[in-house]
Amino acid sequence: MLYTKEKMQSWLEMIVEKTKDHPAWGKVFETCFTDALDETMTILEDGTTFVLTGDIPAMWLRDSTAQAKPYLTLAKEDDRLRQTLLGLIERQLRFINHDPYANSFNAKENWAGHHETDHSDLTGWIWERKYEVDSLRYPLQLAYLLWKKTGETSQFNQTFFEAAQRIVCVWTVEQNHENSPYTFVRDTDLAEDTLVNDGRGPACAYTGMIWSAFRPSDDACIYPYLVPFNMFAVVVLGYLVEIIDSLFSDQHAELADDALHLREEINQGIKEFGLTKNAAGEIIFAFEVDGLGNASVMDDPNVPSLLAAPYLGYCDIDDPIYQATRRTNLSSENPYYYEGKFAKGLGSSHTFYRYIWPIALSIQGLTTDSKKEKAELLGLMIACDGGTGVMHESFHVDDPNLYSREWFSWANMMFCELVLDYYDLNDN
Repeated sequence: MLYTKEKMQSWLEMIVEKTKDHPAWGKVFETCFTDALDETMTILEDGTTFVLTGDIPAMWLRDSTAQAKPYLTLAKEDDRLRQTLLGLIERQLRFINHDPYANSFNAKENWAGHHETDHSDLTGWIWERKYEVDSLRYPLQLAYLLWKKTGETSQFNQTFFEAAQRIVCVWTVEQNHENSPYTFVRDTDLAEDTLVNDGRGPACAYTGMIWSAFRPSDDACIYPYLVPFNMFAVVVLGYLVEIIDSLFSDQHAELADDALHLREEINQGIKEFGLTKNAAGEIIFAFEVDGLGNASVMDDPNVPSLLAAPYLGYCDIDDPIYQATRRTNLSSENPYYYEGKFAKGLGSSHTFYRYIWPIALSIQGLTTDSKKEKAELLGLMIACDGGTGVMHESFHVDDPNLYSREWFSWANMMFCELVLDYYDLNDN
């Protein structure tokens, strides 16, 4: 059993009571909250936890963490649920140790992946080998948050430190991508699904930031230093230093020093190369840069995103550069911001024109201090669920009955996270 039934029932009853003035919120919350556990999570034969992303039979390192985060508070009370999350962390870290350049994996070795014909160093464990820097950050974040929320420390085992060492090594290499062993080519007519220059990616110069091949949408980066990825790296490397300094300073002091040094270089790179100006002349964070003077003004509805910077822990909500960036990207200056008859918000090049993402609407709510705005966004997501009672990858701003992905667990759990945030339950 993945969780204790009685504790889950008590938890859901509390949510129903909290949402009595908004019963539709409570109903969707219960559906989404239980679905991720009952339908996407499986305990494998080795005791680790495998998490489907939803309607794709593979596990993304990024998505699986986001799917699990809303369970952290309940895991403090439910030992069985805590063991499920420990199993997920162990599975994620083993995947990283298998290949830190892969973004998604299979439940069994030699089970054919969806993209087994890609030209990259594939193995039977790998579903897709698109190098996305956040794939290495999310598992470290989950391990850290489980410790801070519940006091659990057994996740910081040999597997963890092997993965942490590998992550720091890969990120250090990818500061100078010319030294990287990674290449990726897909036989496709879609430019966003492959890398130019024989799989090496677009030209770039050293910035101190970490090079990435693909965005969190799994689309290729236009400029390979994706600023939100590097913001998240700064935060997570700080987590790693804190874990070592608090619990393991005698064994892993060198790793902590390496992580701290890398963190400082990345953050300096963001400050020197990761800024640009909007149409009004305000300084804002760029979405992507190449170190050669090019920068993009836009945002991605996935996480990490510029909109999510305070949610990730990189800056405060009232940071003036963040607020200018937020205003810019929640406006027509962002080519993927759409307004329509029923909704407005962030869309993506990954999905259809004028389709916006519930994940981005949740992040918009999680990065404001306004209860009114949070409530409006929760109501909007309920009203635009296409009559299904769950969230989707994206929906059309003029017709919410048009949507992509019938079953997308990450979007479901981001809705749950915003509900918990609205009622101040994330830290209880």
